Amino acid sequence: MTRIGSSELDIFPVVFGGNVFGWTADAVTSHALLDAFVGGGGTLIDTADGYSHWVPGNTGGESETIIGSWLAARRCRDQVLIATKVSTHPQYKGLSPANINRAVDASLARLGTDHIDLYYAHYDDPSVPLAETLGALSALVDAGKVRYLGVSNYTAARIDEWFAATAADNLHRAVALQPQYNLVERDFEANGLRDAAERYGLGVLTYYSLASGFLTGKYRPGREVGGDRAERAATYLTPQGERVLAALDEVAGAHGVEPATVALAWLRTQPTVVAPIASVSRLEQMPALLAAATLDLTADEVAALTAA
Repeated sequence: MTRIGSSELDIFPVVFGGNVFGWTADAVTSHALLDAFVGGGGTLIDTADGYSHWVPGNTGGESETIIGSWLAARRCRDQVLIATKVSTHPQYKGLSPANINRAVDASLARLGTDHIDLYYAHYDDPSVPLAETLGALSALVDAGKVRYLGVSNYTAARIDEWFAATAADNLHRAVALQPQYNLVERDFEANGLRDAAERYGLGVLTYYSLASGFLTGKYRPGREVGGDRAERAATYLTPQGERVLAALDEVAGAHGVEPATVALAWLRTQPTVVAPIASVSRLEQMPALLAAATLDLTADEVAALTAA
């Protein structure tokens, strides 16, 4: 188990990303995936109020609703931790205090719970004074609706402003940062976000940890792969991407595991990273995700992957 920042949230070191629920996994499949994740030791499930409004016929909130139905069916709320986010649901866009208060109640209702363990501001909303947003989020902690706060998709400069406003008004501090970070998307290392995480003691939970599936190794030159993420994943088929795949193959072969397991394990070795967030849509993909929690890479293997 590993701890998120300055919180008291101890988690299995891989997080299950719920963006697939109601998108590439229907309710029945989603419940089976959640069973397998928790059965394998998983503890933290990550979602957002906007998932998955981009799917034709969906309106947003589908992922939370599916998680809520699973929690009710399994009666396991006290065995798992739930992270969700505010600002992208079509009915609850932005980070005004009024919107935050409406959105959190809607999320709680869909999840069928009285509290959210980790609540993120999903995207920055510069149209609202930061002090107002943070005041509303902090009040949710005081009200018991939220245990801890997190930041996602903010720049390093805005995170500095976030913590200055937090200190000025003596508000509850954020404990987590959720940035895009993986073996082929490395901006996190140089854009000030990692420094900000170190500066404020934020536990980093990475999204797009498998680069839309590219780091599973199924996308190769000359191989056509279908699916909802294929177009984005294919953009990584560059000379750099091919070097990364070759390095993944070598390390995976040495350990007898899948490339995805190695890619997630590499993230676990990086400074400030508490756990990668990853999602799967089929049960047969779950073992590779779970195995990343216990795969220990050698220093030479980490260096080879990083260099690639």
